[in-house]
Amino acid sequence: MNLAIRQKWLKFNIMIFVEIIKNKKFTIFSILLFFYVMLNLLDGERGLISYYDKQKTIKNLINEKESLIYKLNLVDKKNSLLTDNLDLDYLETLYRQKFVVGKKNEKIYIE
Repeated sequence: MNLAIRQKWLKFNIMIFVEIIKNKKFTIFSILLFFYVMLNLLDGERGLISYYDKQKTIKNLINEKESLIYKLNLVDKKNSLLTDNLDLDYLETLYRQKFVVGKKNEKIYIE
């Protein structure tokens, strides 16, 4: 007898839950849709967090590009000084830096 009462009570509670869901379909659907949109807006491959990460990556790449361009221009400048028309002043500067030599009565300071 006790089991039959529990089954009726459980069936009654399930029916109440089903009735609530039937009456509130639009509200439940709207809440689920809202959470889905917010989750995809903030997270995911095209989300807000990913957007900021990509902006940070772009800034780093731009800085690296500028650094490489500066180094390339420096190498081009050094290469142009070592063409057919030799720049003796530049060669002397290189010679002094590499071999730490100087002329007589000249003081040398090493960095």
